[in-house]
Amino acid sequence: MSRIAFIGLGNMGLPMAINLKKAGHDVHAFDMVAEAMEKASDAGMVAASSVTEAVTDAEIIVTMLPNGSIVLKVFEEIVPAADKGTVLIDCSTIDVESARKAHEMASKAGLLPLDAPVSGGTGGASAGTLTFMVGGSQEAFEKATPVLDIMGGKLVHCGEGGAGQAAKICNNMLLGISMIGACEAFALAEKLGLPAQSAFDVISTSSGFCWSVNKYCPVPGIGPESPADNDYKPGFAADLMVKDLGLSQQAAENAGQMTPMGEYALKLYQTFLEEGGSGKDFSGIIEYLKSADRK
Repeated sequence: MSRIAFIGLGNMGLPMAINLKKAGHDVHAFDMVAEAMEKASDAGMVAASSVTEAVTDAEIIVTMLPNGSIVLKVFEEIVPAADKGTVLIDCSTIDVESARKAHEMASKAGLLPLDAPVSGGTGGASAGTLTFMVGGSQEAFEKATPVLDIMGGKLVHCGEGGAGQAAKICNNMLLGISMIGACEAFALAEKLGLPAQSAFDVISTSSGFCWSVNKYCPVPGIGPESPADNDYKPGFAADLMVKDLGLSQQAAENAGQMTPMGEYALKLYQTFLEEGGSGKDFSGIIEYLKSADRK
C-alpha cells in the first residue's frame, strides 16, 4: 500500500482516485469544490485541507486539472512540499509547453515528473480502463506503472517530458477530423436516399473503415451502442473536443507545422458549440451538419 495524494476530483479525477482507494492505497485527496471533497471522504479517502497537506509524505502524487496555467500554479504548491524522489503524475490534458515547464520545475527539485494524459472518458475512468500516454523518464515511468495500471488498461511510454501531451493532442486532432468526415458521409447518404444501415455496412467494411464509424457511429441505432443512441449525451463532450483541437493548433503554431484540417475542424466545432452543441457529445456535430445550409 502506498500513500497517494490526488489533486483534482472532477468528473475524471474522482473515479480515478476511487479506484486507487479500492485497490487498498492510502489516498489523501484535495479539490476546491466542497461537494467533490465530500464524495472523496464518503469513498474512504482522507480529505486534505490544502494541496500542501495532501502531498506531505506522499509517495505518489496524481493531478487531474483543467488547464496548463492551473497545473503550473498547483505545481508551485506541490514542489516545495513534496519529498525528493516522489513520483508526480499529471493526468491533465494541457499544452505541451506548460507540460515541459512543469517537468522542469519538478525535476529541479528532485521529483520524478510524468505527463500522463488519458483517453477513455468518464466510463474508462470508472472502469479503470483508461489509456495513458506518458512522457517522462524511464525511472519515473517504471515507478508509476503499478499505480497507472490500477487506473488504466493500456500504458504507452511516449518519450521524454511533454511527449504524452503531444501524443494526446495529435490523436484527438485526428479524432476530431475523422468524426467530422464520418458525420458528413452519413449526412450526405441520408440526402441521397441511402439508408444509414447500408452506408454503415459498406463504410465499416471498406476503405472508409475508422473508429468514428465502426466503434462510435454518430447515427442512432447503427453499429455498437454510442452516445448517438442516448440523445448525444456525452461520452466525450464537444466542449472538450474544442479544448483539445485548440491545443493542437497552439502546438502546430509553435512548431511551425501546417495542419489545415485540424484548423478547420476547430472552427466547425466552435460553431457547433455556438449553435447549441455545448454539453452534447462531439459526435452530435452531425445534427449541425445536417441542419446547416450549404454555403
